Amino acid sequence: MSEQNIVNNLKNVHKRIIDAAANSGRNNREIILLAVSKAKSIDDILTAYQFGQRHFGENYVQEALEKIYKLEQYAIIWHFIGRIQSNKAQAIAENFAWVHTVDSVKHAKLLNQYRPKNLPPLNVCIQVNVSNEANKAGVRADELMDLAGQIRQLPQLTLRGLMAIPKFSIYIEEQKASVQALRILADLLIGRGYNMDTLSIGMSKDLEIAVAEGATIVRVGTAIFGKREVNDDSK
Repeated sequence: MSEQNIVNNLKNVHKRIIDAAANSGRNNREIILLAVSKAKSIDDILTAYQFGQRHFGENYVQEALEKIYKLEQYAIIWHFIGRIQSNKAQAIAENFAWVHTVDSVKHAKLLNQYRPKNLPPLNVCIQVNVSNEANKAGVRADELMDLAGQIRQLPQLTLRGLMAIPKFSIYIEEQKASVQALRILADLLIGRGYNMDTLSIGMSKDLEIAVAEGATIVRVGTAIFGKREVNDDSK
């Protein structure tokens, strides 16, 4: 995709966020646009960066590491948004500022173990399977409280909030219900003393619904960089 197309797309996505926030009585500055850059080139990332984009999300560790090393001179905030593999936990803990996809005590403990002491605690979100899909990662609602309690005991992690990848629906009310379910769970944890401030939900197709329901991070790839060759519903 050309530089101008990426810039124009970013302008359009920002306008969508601003309009959605205004329509729901929110301040758009509360909402982080996370540009999903998996399978995209260094040049594409730099084009978005030069336009002011700072948060980038990657799904695959090896691909991400190459980008992180080549772009280390830039003030990019890297988010890991893919499935965590135990043998990649050290690389994730050492190179990312955020991890959105924690869904087990095992992975949380590995990230805590490998997070360098000279870096700030790793910002993490618990991934919740709000649509109860058998083939999708994430904890069930009834498992959430236990995992949150375990993470709270890990000094090298900061539990920032919850993340979900709801099943997409053409019906607005169904899509809205998934976002509301995540927000209700977050409110439950906050009510029990968890100092959380993040709802990572909303993608290219449904960011307006997510913003209206309280999303603080929207993960947008296709609407910025164009379609990927491999179909993936994660962002």
